[in-house]
Amino acid sequence: MIRDDATQAQVRAADPGTSTWLSANAGSGKTRVLTDRVARLLLAGTDPQQILCLTYTKAAASEMQNRLFQRLGDWAMCADEPLREALAELGHDGALDDDGLAMARTLFARAIETPGGLKIQTIHSFCAGLLRRFPMEAKVNPQFQEIEDRAAELLREEIVEDMATQDQGGATQALTVVFTGESLNTFTKEVIRHQTAFEHKPSADDLLQLYGLPAGFGDADIERALFTGEEQDLLDAMIPLLMASGVNDQKMAKALAEVGELTMAALPKLGAALLTQAGTALKKRPAKAVATAHPAESEALNDFMLRVEEAVMAQKTLNAVRRSKVLHDFAHEFLARYAQAKQVRGWLDFDDLILRTRALLRDEKVAAWVLYRLDGGISHILVDEAQDTSPAQWDVIRLLAQEFTSGEGARSDTLRTIFVVGDKKQSIYSFQGADPNEFDRMNAEFKEKLTTVGAPFSDATLEYSFRSSSAILRSVDLTFEGSAAAGFVPDQMHRAFHQDMPGRVDLWPVIPAATKETDGDWTDPVDRVSDTHHSVVLAQTIADQIAAMLDQNSTARIPFQKQRGGPFFMRRITPGDIMILVQRRSELFHEIIRACKQRSLDIAGADRLRVGAELAVRDLLALLSFLATPEDDLSLATVLRSPLCGWSERDLFRLAHDRDRKYLWEALREKADHVPETLAMLTDLRNQIDFMRPYELLERILTRHQGRARLLSRLGQEAEDGIDALLSQALAYERSEIPSMTGFLAWAQADDLEIKRQIDSGSDQIRVMTVHGAKGLEAPIVILPDCGQRKITIRDEVLEIGETPVWKEPGDVKPEAIEDALAQRKDAEERERKRLLYVAMTRAETWLIVAAAGDLNSDGSDWYTTVSNGLDKAGTIDVPSALGVIRRYETGDWTAAEAQQEARVQPELANLEPVYSEKITSTPKRKDPLTPSDLGGAKALPSPDALDEDTAKARGVYIHAILELLAATSPDTWSECITAIPAPSELPRELLPDAQAEARRVLEAPDLSWIFAPAALAEIPIHAQVGEQDLIGIIDRLVITDDVITIVDFKSNMRVPKGEEDCPEGILRQMGAYESAISQIYPGRTIACGILWTATATYTPLSQKLVREALARAA
Repeated sequence: MIRDDATQAQVRAADPGTSTWLSANAGSGKTRVLTDRVARLLLAGTDPQQILCLTYTKAAASEMQNRLFQRLGDWAMCADEPLREALAELGHDGALDDDGLAMARTLFARAIETPGGLKIQTIHSFCAGLLRRFPMEAKVNPQFQEIEDRAAELLREEIVEDMATQDQGGATQALTVVFTGESLNTFTKEVIRHQTAFEHKPSADDLLQLYGLPAGFGDADIERALFTGEEQDLLDAMIPLLMASGVNDQKMAKALAEVGELTMAALPKLGAALLTQAGTALKKRPAKAVATAHPAESEALNDFMLRVEEAVMAQKTLNAVRRSKVLHDFAHEFLARYAQAKQVRGWLDFDDLILRTRALLRDEKVAAWVLYRLDGGISHILVDEAQDTSPAQWDVIRLLAQEFTSGEGARSDTLRTIFVVGDKKQSIYSFQGADPNEFDRMNAEFKEKLTTVGAPFSDATLEYSFRSSSAILRSVDLTFEGSAAAGFVPDQMHRAFHQDMPGRVDLWPVIPAATKETDGDWTDPVDRVSDTHHSVVLAQTIADQIAAMLDQNSTARIPFQKQRGGPFFMRRITPGDIMILVQRRSELFHEIIRACKQRSLDIAGADRLRVGAELAVRDLLALLSFLATPEDDLSLATVLRSPLCGWSERDLFRLAHDRDRKYLWEALREKADHVPETLAMLTDLRNQIDFMRPYELLERILTRHQGRARLLSRLGQEAEDGIDALLSQALAYERSEIPSMTGFLAWAQADDLEIKRQIDSGSDQIRVMTVHGAKGLEAPIVILPDCGQRKITIRDEVLEIGETPVWKEPGDVKPEAIEDALAQRKDAEERERKRLLYVAMTRAETWLIVAAAGDLNSDGSDWYTTVSNGLDKAGTIDVPSALGVIRRYETGDWTAAEAQQEARVQPELANLEPVYSEKITSTPKRKDPLTPSDLGGAKALPSPDALDEDTAKARGVYIHAILELLAATSPDTWSECITAIPAPSELPRELLPDAQAEARRVLEAPDLSWIFAPAALAEIPIHAQVGEQDLIGIIDRLVITDDVITIVDFKSNMRVPKGEEDCPEGILRQMGAYESAISQIYPGRTIACGILWTATATYTPLSQKLVREALARAA
């Protein structure tokens, strides 16, 4: 079969008969190569269980598995000739007989039926499975769970708190003296990230030598080098001379006069007097006239200044050593406690999965056994995105593959291969431990080992891009020419597979930095960026240009192919063709989204969202805060103005103004007739807060009270991701903590959870995301707006010198060792930033737009200048536009004929039986269980002294609580206990003493003592069927004797009936329901009912006939 060069390169790379190290350019089809290689391994008769494919993300694993199953599934249904063609295209050039075709058709079933499924997974998933398979050998809990970020953060905080309370004068106290960071949580996270390096605890001399100081060096050595004994005489002589000289000399003299005794304590003052802010000796001191008149003294002063300079730096270095010693002391104890805490809880974090697996495979006592068990299971290892593999992950891969080149695995009759594909130019995840240099180091190591035992090994490259046009690829090559240090190999050029595809790169003119921003409206949020700010102007410009592209009258077109290998035609631009990529989610990111929405452009929204910052989440948390604390006026006001209630500013003002110092909730209840819907929702939720877990209450808000629909209708469909994330957090909280509303609020509000929104590339919406988030994606048009000035700032508190963690020193003047470490980090970040630009540029298929706003880097390291320099070599044309002059590099025929793109094929709907397709006229309404309050009837007799309904209910709840709690305690403790019982917020404070006295009179009444006897049951929940309806309720007191079961209900009515015949109808119906339920629970027993009236401390029995007749009336 004749293949083009690009396809032939893919076929060679997918050859399963040799180990291959593949360097693949962006868009070169590496996923296809991986899939092809697995398919060819299966065709060669390899057992699916012997293949291990490690991907970088779960999404990549899922995509690869789906592609493989799609291909194998197609083979299973193919006729002979189409199957032969498919296998030939895959790379099978030999003849296939009927048996070979039949075997190919069975591969789908074999893959599906493989125990545990095909091993196409992330390395973390593989390590988790391995640890669960060998928990005893790995010394882990067999039921371990992977710790969530929030739980890990809380655990770190708990450990630091324990260390602080238990540590007297130890590591934590020393840390508080030297810690200068902004967040202790961020610091402990850094410590964990460097945990492998912290395993070796250096001695004081080790740290001294690390900083370039001799062993045993201390303050005394600095003092000996600084003071020779003649300095005081020198200063005494020079101060008068300097005072008689110029202004600068006088300033030095005054500073020297304040130094005092020349000891080490005087070093800071000496430094302030004799050194610059950069820590170097002052130049041209003393002035020329003094130096000429007193040369010996002047030379001695200059010599002293140099010694002070050296002493100050030595002191800084010595302090850095001491700080790093504190760092190691703290880290050693913290990491030990952290590991122990995780072990007790059965938790492992992502780093643990890798490190525990590495330790397992390194353990000489068990490694041979584990590898023996795996040896029969893994014969072929495939590694995707190898450039982003960390050193620890490479160690795991190396240990898994060590049997390939030793023992039975090295025999010539055993085919074992390793396939690694990656691209150093796309290594952009150093913050996750990735090191692109490992890609080459591991290549050399595997090549040496495999060739030594005679195993075939090849290096291969994929240079052809099936994605981008030649204009974009040539711009990429010229932009990164001479950037070998960043991973760009000079002889590895990019080639466009579609040579005739029209392509262009546009360089928009830079929008200058705003010199002065106009004042916004006083009603604007304080953090809103001015409309004249250059970021806002650029965002508005981008939105305007996109709107012009999408306009019905626009002449803008992009190329497409009707069929593979055919000519290119032009078509209209749709929103889904456009992808906007930024370096980070700064103001520009949000302004672009806002500007697009203002123009009603179809945009997908942010690719990531911070859950706690989402408006929908903040509205829901405000509602929960109010429900937990009704006195929280601000939270209630927030809820009323939110989409959950939909109030206007005027509505809220009318409620809040002139309310006579009442809580907002009290004022709202007084206006029940004006806002019945709002009050009904809030009252229902207030009634449920003590009985529902956070998740249940959130679901009630979102479903029963249509909170989800209201939020989405106002805030847009993207708000749904934040709502769902909050629900997930509620479930996560309930799994790890004792559920309470206040606890959940503290959990949620302290969290900084960020989630990734799955934006469907087929949704035909404009996508705005970071370059990191766009890895693996593509679009016909890519806009890079964030190409201006970007300074490199190292925010980490912990650095590494060699392999030893040290503390990054505060201040501008740092020890030389720290400066060198920082310089290396900045160089590494600068190289990674170039690779990030490469990833961004290669997302584009036909049209790349580069823009910038504000200042550019003075050294030309910004993206805009970098691309501009590359386009200078390509040769551009100037295109006048509304933006100014656009520099354009263009290839191909952009005047090709226009054609209509075929509409997307809609899936064919199956014909269903009428019973499935007929519309249901009505949905049966689910009957909620009844409560006693649902039975109707008056609950109290009319009384001129009666309290309002809410106050009366709160008073009753309070008295019930006192009766329940004090009955279980000794009377001697009642006075102390009664003050500790919380009262409902709706009950005025002045009514508390009367309610407390009323409850005590009941408890002290001799005639009622049988109700509160120890054998009596309190607060009994019941669930029974009354007629055709379920009933739920709580019986205050149930007294069970051999003769009779008595139901007692407490009532705190102000007016007490004279007898059972005067008892309110609602109370009779309630007692009838209780009597019916207890009769079902205790059939054949005598059931009695009665009311305990707390106002009079009396008991009224109710006849069975009376309560049953009342219940019948309710039915």
